[in-house]
Amino acid sequence: MFLPVLLAEDIPLMSPIPTPTTGLQDMGSIIGALIQVLFIIAGLATFIQLVLGGFQWITSGGDPKKTEAAGKQITNAIIGLGIVAVSWAIMKLLETFFNVHILSGFTIPKPK
Repeated sequence: MFLPVLLAEDIPLMSPIPTPTTGLQDMGSIIGALIQVLFIIAGLATFIQLVLGGFQWITSGGDPKKTEAAGKQITNAIIGLGIVAVSWAIMKLLETFFNVHILSGFTIPKPK
């Protein structure tokens, strides 16, 4: 009995999947975009906490407990901003040392 031998030339090749030309092109870009959005959300949350703490301070009416609570809220917001700043700096160091682009792979569209 004779079995035919298949050669590499006889196997039809599938066409490769085209690479997207716009938008997020790989998982690294998606993760980088997610990190950037989280930094923006953290910055907005810090701003809101600072404004609410300031409003609470102004409306405390001299009550020491309310003034102390407002001061703690402002302090916690500033500590949170410091944590976000340090994490951003760590990301930039990782980009530099490992030659990866975590934070620069995605740009937020601007209105025209």
